[in-house]
Amino acid sequence: MTELKPLNWQPVPGIGYTVVRRSDGGMHYTFTDLSDSTVNHWQDFSHQHLLDADRLTRNLYDLRQVQHVSESAINTAIEVNSDPSARKIRLAVLVANSDVADAIRKIAALALTPASAAIKIFTDIDEAENWLSRPLDQMA
Repeated sequence: MTELKPLNWQPVPGIGYTVVRRSDGGMHYTFTDLSDSTVNHWQDFSHQHLLDADRLTRNLYDLRQVQHVSESAINTAIEVNSDPSARKIRLAVLVANSDVADAIRKIAALALTPASAAIKIFTDIDEAENWLSRPLDQMA
């Protein structure tokens, strides 16, 4: 097995997300809010990780505690997902309501380029993990 890259993330007071390294080398984010400070911190953290992306990666974003996604957060996510290195990511997104699911669909649709991540929305973590565990060449 390939050695996992360091995560290089530390909790910051007032930031509404945590992240841990998944056993498959990807990252598991858990968001409690999408305030401007949270989104800006996530954007900086994501860009740092995209800079040295060197393989296909499976990420899980747990947004079940988030009730609303602002236009600003949507635009930031579109920008991050448009980075050419994002094409190396398979992203499962857990949501608890249709408003957040619709925002994720908007992000996926507006960043839909050969450079964007493969994104799928789930309400059940087991289904998300099952999709993530598929071979990386099976993105559908």
